[in-house]
Amino acid sequence: MIFFALGGHETLSWDSIARNYAALKSHADSNLLIAALAFLVLYALAVSFSLPIALPLTLTGGAIFGWLAILLVVTGATLGAGVVFIAARTVFADMARRRAGPFIARLEDGFTRNAFSYLLALRLIPAAPFWVVNIVPALTRMTLTSFMMATFIGILPGSAVFVSVGRGFDHILAAGRTPDLEILGSPAILGPLVALGLLSLLPVLWRRITSRDSKAQNRDGETG
Repeated sequence: MIFFALGGHETLSWDSIARNYAALKSHADSNLLIAALAFLVLYALAVSFSLPIALPLTLTGGAIFGWLAILLVVTGATLGAGVVFIAARTVFADMARRRAGPFIARLEDGFTRNAFSYLLALRLIPAAPFWVVNIVPALTRMTLTSFMMATFIGILPGSAVFVSVGRGFDHILAAGRTPDLEILGSPAILGPLVALGLLSLLPVLWRRITSRDSKAQNRDGETG
């Protein structure tokens, strides 16, 4: 609410980015280390407070920083997600459980069976909002280390794809024009990410199959 009340959505609109792109690009080129650190901190804060600006930041970062943006985006998002995870497990546990309530029953079973693979799949295929996937694991027995690792690895492919798209926006934004975002919904973008997400679910599926086979064998042994 505060973000929208202060006009943050307008500041990070594509019209605003296009108008200020030349200055942003020039500043980043002249002060790469400072600009990169500022971008990383901004991204971490955006994720920490669940602000709806991750995609514009990723695309803009790709245009300004090129391939370096992949590292900045993934690191910033992982740090921000870690802050939410810790907060949801400690001081804001009750609030987190209330906020994620409708999603807990749907996701908790997957985290109980194979937390790392399940989180990896959810990062690759955003079947639930990013902030939800930051909170629900904190309400299970998943460790912070596993959470951070699965988050970093899981968002890496998608971040690389969107940074690559953002790199192509450089000339468009430099000309003061807004990019066409319809490309983000194309099969060429979404197809590989869905495939990776399905592959990451194989350990969960395998564990479920072997668990059923084990139970069936136990029943056969008891009846025999």
